[in-house]
Amino acid sequence: MTKVIIEPNTLNIDVQAFPGGKWPLNPTLITSENAVILVDTGMPDSAKMIAAELEKCDLSIGQLTAIILTHQDIDHVGSLAKLLEVNPNIEVFAHELERPYIEGDRPLVKGLPSPLDAQFSEGYVAPTTPFIERTLEGGEELNIADGLITIHTPGHTEGHISLYHPDSKTLIAGDALVIRGSKLQGPNPMQTPDLDKAYQSIAKFAAYDIKRVICYHGGLYESETLNEEIAQIAATGPVK
Repeated sequence: MTKVIIEPNTLNIDVQAFPGGKWPLNPTLITSENAVILVDTGMPDSAKMIAAELEKCDLSIGQLTAIILTHQDIDHVGSLAKLLEVNPNIEVFAHELERPYIEGDRPLVKGLPSPLDAQFSEGYVAPTTPFIERTLEGGEELNIADGLITIHTPGHTEGHISLYHPDSKTLIAGDALVIRGSKLQGPNPMQTPDLDKAYQSIAKFAAYDIKRVICYHGGLYESETLNEEIAQIAATGPVK
């Protein structure tokens, strides 16, 4: 068994209207002996920040073997085209329901809230040719990083996925869960079209023994009682 490292990176996007003038995003970097995988790609123009995060691990964009996209929102797919321009050999994974949006055949379902909409008015620019070689349905065990299980977690978008790594008991939640302050919570209601479905998706995590959660908004959360905490979030449901 190879050593697998799964850790969040931090991309600090300049947004003057936000507290501290920064909007932190947390793509996940997964490394093993034969693979370097990035989960989500930040906003447009995040490629240089991603390169800097990789450099901290003595890696480069040219060494990326795969990108897994949890869903279509622009803060998750924004720098995909640039990363593929630098390294066209990256294998891209996404849920089949997200493919037409990520590949530019349909407009992204959600726009950005103010003030982000003005700052990033250029919107999402998809790569010029179809590039998702393999679409996912949920339930697959990918033959990377000693096994990475895909979980279809719709609600935030219809094709949203989360990922579970059994050996490290790590859940990569995407936007299915967020961390606010030091508290693990359900998804952002303002950006989740179907909250009921999103909380039903959270209940799926009960099938996995979880000790670490990486949220795209919030980073790493660790607890010996994570399954109980997640079950409580799912049972409580969205505030209405």
